[in-house]
Formats: sequence, C-alpha cells, structure tokens
Amino acid sequence: MTLVADNLTLGRGGRSVVNGLSATLAPGQITAIVGPNGAGKSSLLLGLAGLLEPACGSVTLDGESLAQLHPRTRAQTIGYLPQSPDIAWDVAVEPLVALGRLPWRDKGTAAIEAAMAALDLQDLRKRPVSRLSGGERARVLLARVLAGCPRWILADEPLAALDLAHQLALVAHLKDCAAAGQGVVVVLHDLAVAMNHADHVLVLKDGHLAAEGPPRHALQPEIIAQVWGVTAQWMGAPGRQGLVFGT
Repeated sequence: MTLVADNLTLGRGGRSVVNGLSATLAPGQITAIVGPNGAGKSSLLLGLAGLLEPACGSVTLDGESLAQLHPRTRAQTIGYLPQSPDIAWDVAVEPLVALGRLPWRDKGTAAIEAAMAALDLQDLRKRPVSRLSGGERARVLLARVLAGCPRWILADEPLAALDLAHQLALVAHLKDCAAAGQGVVVVLHDLAVAMNHADHVLVLKDGHLAAEGPPRHALQPEIIAQVWGVTAQWMGAPGRQGLVFGT
C-alpha cells in the first residue's frame, strides 16, 4: 500500500508551505521527515494524512486519491498523531487509548492491550489524563493511534516529550511495526535517530525537497551544511552514529 505525493503543493495561513514536492513512501519502512523549523514538515505530514487539502498535486494510496477515500476507510488506514494533540475530556488512560478503535466500531480489546503494552502504560490504565506527566500523555496519545492498527502510522515528533528509555522503546516498536509491513512516517529533529533508525529520509528546506533517499545519502555532511547551515561530521559505526559539530 504505497503512499505517493505527486507535485504536492500545500498552503496554510494564506501562503505556500510545501511546494511541488514529489515522493514515494513504501510500506515496511520507517520514513523520517527532517528539516529546520518552518521547513514544512508538519504540513507535509498533514497532507500525507489527507488532512490538508492540496493547492496543487495529489496524494494517493495505491493509486487512489486520499480525497476520494471514505473518511472511515481513511481513518482505518492512516493513523495520525499531531505534534500537540488536544484532549477534550479528563478521561482515564484505558478509555482514551480505546478511542483508537472508533474507525472500526469494535472494542478491539487485544489491540488496545497491545498498544498499552508497547508504550508501557499498563500501570497507568486507570489514571486520569490530568494526572499524567507530559511524557506519559504523549505515550497515551500514540497508543491511541496504535490501537487502531492502521496500515500507515504518521507521527509528528513522537519522541519530543519522552525520556531516553521510552524514546528507545518507541523507536524499537516502530521498527517492529515496519518489519510487520506497516508504513511508518515520523517527523524528527534528531538527525542521529534518522541516520541510525530510518530506512528512508526526506529533507525539507523552505517547503522544497532538498534531499531524499537512504539516510547515509540524504544526511551527508554537505547536505546538512546546505540545509541547516552548520558544519558537522558523522562519527561511529553504522547504526551507532552521532553528529560532531565544528570544523
């Protein structure tokens, strides 16, 4: 179930934020979207989720336009986690995670339990959201997405509020999802995570695709200098690399 952006242009607030972008995203892979602040990463993710109407171009899923999919079918297929999601009611963790089953109109008990286990939430199942830390709340909201068992997981900075242990656990789980055939697309600021764990990287600058491909190609020092304006080198063995800044 391939996700394709074709000459995609997206506008927000009366201006273009993604301009003529074309990319093919494959299931069974982790695709990282990276770039400086304001590069258009979150807008692109919204467009790929079918939640921001293109000003030009299209997004298709296995050749079918997202705009033509029934909303319920799209919700079953694509699980989207925004960067700063709102929680309208002070419900407990378990019923909040269970909301991920709404597109399927079933209880999905096994899927809910699996999602809570993946995000280490079993001991928090009865706790109201108002009594959670920021990191705990982020894990609950991602578990809600996972409970829906979507074919595609689209998450905007899912690691941002997590401590190191839960970051590592989440990355491992997303890799398991990809290995099982799901498509995973994540917006990241940590280039080391993209280099060491992504299969495919889209580098955005000013709404344009500056580089694309496997991380070792898309995140070369020359591209980092061009896009972020900093001098950096990768150090360490493949899969364990870190950025060293400076000349």
